[in-house]
Formats: sequence, structure tokens, C-alpha cells
Amino acid sequence: MPTGWGMTTMNHDLATPADGEWVGGEPQVLVFDVNETLIDFESLTPVFERIFGDPRVMREWLGHLIMYSMSITLSGLWESFFTLGQGLLKMVGDIHGVQVTDADVEEIGQAMRTMPAHPDVEPGLSRLTDAGFRMVTLTNSPSDPQVPSPLEHAGLAHFFEWQFTVETVRAYKPAQHVYHLVAQSLDVPPSACFMIAAHVWDTVGAQSAGYTAGYTAGLITRPGNAPLPVRSLPQPNLVAPDLPALATQLIQAWRS
Repeated sequence: MPTGWGMTTMNHDLATPADGEWVGGEPQVLVFDVNETLIDFESLTPVFERIFGDPRVMREWLGHLIMYSMSITLSGLWESFFTLGQGLLKMVGDIHGVQVTDADVEEIGQAMRTMPAHPDVEPGLSRLTDAGFRMVTLTNSPSDPQVPSPLEHAGLAHFFEWQFTVETVRAYKPAQHVYHLVAQSLDVPPSACFMIAAHVWDTVGAQSAGYTAGYTAGLITRPGNAPLPVRSLPQPNLVAPDLPALATQLIQAWRS
């Protein structure tokens, strides 16, 4: 992880947004989710089609993975993301009456570690880097010093100052102390952080934890994801179909 990053004093006086307009000061840090936001979970679909004969089972399994990661955190328990995903593969097999072998379980674990980046991500990150944004990641995926991280395998690690993982606090997003880990480690207030994710549950969690730069967050509407139109919940008012489009909005807001 690089060291020696200078801390620039910025104005964080915030006002309530009206009619979706941009309000508030520039954040010090862009905090990126990794899974689905930067790397492509759809790359796992052929594995599920081979095992279950139905590519749609990948999304069913992913929904279980998100739900059970939150469930064990709320229950005060812990298990690593990849181990949980492998166990859930067998559970989904039982649900569908499909025999899931140990080789299948090993294959899904390896596939989770080696997912490629979405093709739009590198151009989008390059634009944000050139514009001078400070960027880190915060992921549910574990770190292992013996093997490359999913971000490293996807060729994206060099864009980021830090790669934060929920393993450090042994709790999954959207638990508030997961987001506080980033702010505390970087020695900035949570209000100086801006979350970018493909999942509304992640942006809601970050904003509820105090990531309130401009009272908003950035949502990338990857397939299967969309804004949640419930006015009582925190809303991202930077919404884009891909990272270059979101980068354009970020640059217009804070670099123009």
C-alpha cells in the first residue's frame, strides 16, 4: 500500500440537496466496492450453467451469498466470503436436487478469485486518476498474501491507494463499522468519503455510516441493479450505467 499521501484541506460544509441537484463539498476519498462494481460476477455464469443446466442459478446463488453474509454479521458470527460462497453452492445444489461435487466447490472458489474486470472499468478509473481523485476499495472478498487479490488478478490494483477488506473487522457490509474502517485508517472523517457501488444496499450502508459528501453516493447500474425509489432512504443522486459515465459526472461536479 503506498504511503506518504498528502492530506489536502477541503471544504466539507454540506447542505441538503433539492430536487436531485448536487450540493456539498468535494470528498477527500472515493471508496469503491469491488464485486460487481469493478469485477464481473457474470463471468461465473458458465460454471453454474454446467453444474445446474441453468445460467440463472448464478443470480440465485449470489442473492443467497449477499443475504447470508449479512445474516451472519447480524448474528455476531463470521466466515470468509469465499468459504461462505462455496458452502452456499452445495446448499443451492440441495435446493435444486443437483449433486454438487467437491471439484465443483473448488472450481467456484477459484472462479471467485479470478473474475475479470468489467471492460468499462479501466477507462473510467484512468479518467478519475488523471483528474486527481484519491481512490481506495472496500470489499467483502478476503485478502490472502499467498495469492493475488481479485482486484490484482483483474489488473486494477495499481489504481488504488489501499485495498480494504471486511476481514479486518470480521463483519460484512453494510455494517457501519466496516465503512468506518476506511475513514479511521485514512485519518479522514466519514463525511469526507464518497461511496461508489453497484448495489443500493451498499450505498445506503455507507451513507448511513456517515459517508455524506454532498449527501449522496454514486450508483453504477450494472445488470440486475437499479435505484431504490423510497424517499425515506438515502439516495445516490449520481447514477450511471457504467464507470466512464459516472466519472464524467464526478469530474463535472468537482473538477470543472
